[in-house]
Amino acid sequence: MAPTVDDRRNEIRESVGRYERIESTSFTKEALAAICGAVGCDIDASGRLPPKSEMRSGILRSIGHETDTNGDFDRSFRKAELEAIWQALEDD
Repeated sequence: MAPTVDDRRNEIRESVGRYERIESTSFTKEALAAICGAVGCDIDASGRLPPKSEMRSGILRSIGHETDTNGDFDRSFRKAELEAIWQALEDD
């Protein structure tokens, strides 16, 4: 059986040192920051974390995944995007 969106989110969380969530939720800012670090997306984490939309867009750019959002990524990742992130993390 193919993994669900929730399964992929949890696999990504675990691969960057975050914890699995039982309920279905999108990534927190902290989880997105951890993913950014794992895929080589530079963010300024010295103070407040950047907006989620900025981190999501940066993650996809860092793994070479094309997106039609033009930098404004104000939604959760779709399944194909989660698959691409998971694959990038597995390849490292």
